[in-house]
Amino acid sequence: MPKRTFLCVVDESEELHQALRYACRRAHNTGGRVALLYVIEPVEFQHWMAVGHLMAEERREQAEEMLQVVSSVVQKLSGVTPVVFIREGKLTEQLMQLIEAEPDLSVLVLGASTGTEGLGRVISYIFKRLGRLRIPVTIVPGGLSDEQIDAIS
Repeated sequence: MPKRTFLCVVDESEELHQALRYACRRAHNTGGRVALLYVIEPVEFQHWMAVGHLMAEERREQAEEMLQVVSSVVQKLSGVTPVVFIREGKLTEQLMQLIEAEPDLSVLVLGASTGTEGLGRVISYIFKRLGRLRIPVTIVPGGLSDEQIDAIS
C-alpha cells in the first residue's frame, strides 16, 4: 500500500503554519509523508526582457530558500524528507494540474485565513471545484494553536 501523501501549498500566508503542522503530524502518525508545492506566479511587469529574466531568477531563488526552511520544519515534525514541487504559473491552475498529474498525492491540506477578507483565495477556488477533485481536502482553521493541532491530528 503506498504511503499517504499530504500536500501543502507553500506561500507567505500566516495560516501556512497551521496547515503544515497538521499535515506533518498526520504524516508522522500514519506513516505517510508531506509534499510541498510552491508556485512562482508570473510578474506583470515585462517591458524589458533582461529585467524580466532577473526578476524570474530572484523569484526562483526566493522559492528555493523558502522551501529549504519549510522542508527542515517538515523533516523535524514528520521525520521524513518532503517531496518538493516548484511550478511556474497561476497558483490555482498549477495546484489543480499537480493534483491530476501526481497519483501519489492523497490529501490536500489548506489553512483557513483568520482575516476578515475571507478564507483565502486558494480555499475559495478549491471550494467551487470540490466535486471534481480526485483527493479529499482538509481545511485547518488558522486560529488553532500547536497543541490543538496536535490533539486532532
